[in-house]
Amino acid sequence: MEDLHRNLIDGEWVGGDGAPNINPSNTNEVVGLYARATADDTQRAIAAAKAAFPAWSRSGLLERHSVLSKTAHEIIARKEELGALLSREEGKTLPEGIGEATRAGQIFEFFAGEALRLAGETVLSVRPGVGVEITREAVGVVGIITPWNFPIAIPAWKIAPALCYGNTVVFKPADLVPGCSWAIVDILHRAGLPKGVLNLVMGKGSVVGQTILDSKDVSAITFTGGVNTGRRVADASLKFMRKIQLEMGGKNPTIVLDDADLKVAVETVTQSAFFSTGQRCTASSRVIVTEGIHDRFVDALCERVKNLKVGNAMEKGIEIGPVVDPGQLKQDLDYIEIGQKEGAKLRVGGMRLNRETEGYFLQPALFTEATNQMRISREEIFGPVASVIRVKDYDEALATANDTEFGLSSGIVTTSLKYATHFKRNAEAGMVMVNVPTAGVDFHVPFGGRKGSSYGPKEQGKYAAEFFTQVKTAYTAAG
Repeated sequence: MEDLHRNLIDGEWVGGDGAPNINPSNTNEVVGLYARATADDTQRAIAAAKAAFPAWSRSGLLERHSVLSKTAHEIIARKEELGALLSREEGKTLPEGIGEATRAGQIFEFFAGEALRLAGETVLSVRPGVGVEITREAVGVVGIITPWNFPIAIPAWKIAPALCYGNTVVFKPADLVPGCSWAIVDILHRAGLPKGVLNLVMGKGSVVGQTILDSKDVSAITFTGGVNTGRRVADASLKFMRKIQLEMGGKNPTIVLDDADLKVAVETVTQSAFFSTGQRCTASSRVIVTEGIHDRFVDALCERVKNLKVGNAMEKGIEIGPVVDPGQLKQDLDYIEIGQKEGAKLRVGGMRLNRETEGYFLQPALFTEATNQMRISREEIFGPVASVIRVKDYDEALATANDTEFGLSSGIVTTSLKYATHFKRNAEAGMVMVNVPTAGVDFHVPFGGRKGSSYGPKEQGKYAAEFFTQVKTAYTAAG
């Protein structure tokens, strides 16, 4: 029996019963055993974070910088090891896993620098002899609830700014992928965080997550996950008037115009729709193509998708790993059946695949002859499933792209400066991509969407301060 990876509460590793972390590329492999916190464990973690807040929120900048910098350096030094852990527990290909681990290190490195750049403003009052100072202070105990699809990057981009700005943390990772989260917390713990500043409570959302939502001592919650759960976070937080930050998904479009470079268009859509097994909130599952290029583009895209190499995430040369678990696989297959019943044509893929190891392998699915009113074009599938929608021209393409309740990421492939410029201004999304995949984002700039995709301040970069701090204005009379 493998050693149990325990929860971290008030600076101590604690926990009893554990659950196995299963490799979706090889369901016979247990990645590790990870403790599941109880409601009592979670309440103790919240109490520890509350008790640690006064000292940590007033700690020196060098202390915060040191912890975040040490964490960044260790993550980067161990990126191959952590990337392999990520690929084993979530199913991303090994290069994707290493890339995500690297990004986590870069995020901690960025916020280590931000800890030394904390500043305010000094301005003159309209009243003579009065000075005004505008400063930012920590919010308090921050509840962090993360999803399974980016098991190291999303925890990093929430935990790093929370600590940078002097907050204390109660962190609940997705029950499906606790390994990378445990590793990050272990690194931070050894980097010198005082006890109670960061608390890890792994386990079920119905137990751990609900306890966080129900606590009056949690001052803010940052959540990434499904729309329905996000609404529950919002509803539960209203009575406490706590700050909330919600990232809840998308139904992202990529427009391909007649003037697009065909090779660029095919590769951009392939990466947007299918890489990381399509399990990204920024994935592009609606491909909106104008008439002049439609047939040539579809033929070329079908050929590219047909030849994608699907298999064990740890094997060299694999482009698409497994779906994360049986529930997600069933959801993908159900939507593929729904699309066919709605009248869309399944041009490529959509079949369960067998490989040397038992895993949740699915051939990427591409629909054509879809409309924007079909369920496969309205609802987030969260798998390697994309639909091509034929439109007349740019104006119809833009209207179709914006006709969605979501607004996270929106892309266009074109060689026209006129259309690219117009699209950047008129796409109803928080992030706009021109001739690059919708799913590629940087760590030092704001991340987030509009409409049903996001609520609250943006994540990442210096904009993270909007959520993780509160503004204070102080007046002082001279003499």
